[in-house]
Amino acid sequence: MRVTSPIVSANGIHKHFGALHVLKGVDLDVAERELVFVIGPSGSGKSTLLRCLNRLEAPSAGSIVVDGIDMLSPKTDINHARQRIGMVFQSFNLYPHMTALGNVTLALRKVAGKSRTEADALGRAALERVGLADRAGHRPAELSGGQQQRVAIARAIALEPRVMLFDEPTSALDPELVGSVLAVMRSLRESGMTMIVVSHEMGFARAAADRVVFMDDGLIVEQGPPLQIFEDPSHDRTRAFIGQIQRH
Repeated sequence: MRVTSPIVSANGIHKHFGALHVLKGVDLDVAERELVFVIGPSGSGKSTLLRCLNRLEAPSAGSIVVDGIDMLSPKTDINHARQRIGMVFQSFNLYPHMTALGNVTLALRKVAGKSRTEADALGRAALERVGLADRAGHRPAELSGGQQQRVAIARAIALEPRVMLFDEPTSALDPELVGSVLAVMRSLRESGMTMIVVSHEMGFARAAADRVVFMDDGLIVEQGPPLQIFEDPSHDRTRAFIGQIQRH
């Protein structure tokens, strides 16, 4: 019996893009400190669900509460709310003319209202957490893809979010650079960060996730502990998907 209420609670989420019905009534509760891994074929609605959770997309119907904040209320200051729910994308979205530290401190100054001195101290601490303290003065072009993605993670964690969303964080990286990003995600997990991850890194899902959620065609088809989903899925569609990825 879980006494605490979930830190993320999404209920009845629908999303239409014109005639396309991408999410068809998704319910997802995530407990504090839980790492939830969302898998499924392309076009199943995984990334759209993440983008709805932090209001990058407005759901067509449903409710979303993150850390006690009603994300869909017109009264909610969405920029303030997004400080609670960090997001890391497939593309790093770094400003090319700014250093790593500049990229990390921008939101601390502009959104969180920190002084430059305070922002720099927090930014350096965040870069240290992702193993890039010595790259603070480098611009994105001087960094590898893996390092750029770690700067993007540092930028998100510098705001001290309560929840982190990862949308295919390693899919744009060369294979040899993936490990460094997963290592940072693993350390975040160990520090107790609540994380919702959309990714094809099934080895990481198996090793690190508390729960794996399988989506197909805009719905959650099945969810459970990694061992159950990967070794003994109960739904035909899950079995077909797992069988397909294990052959590759």
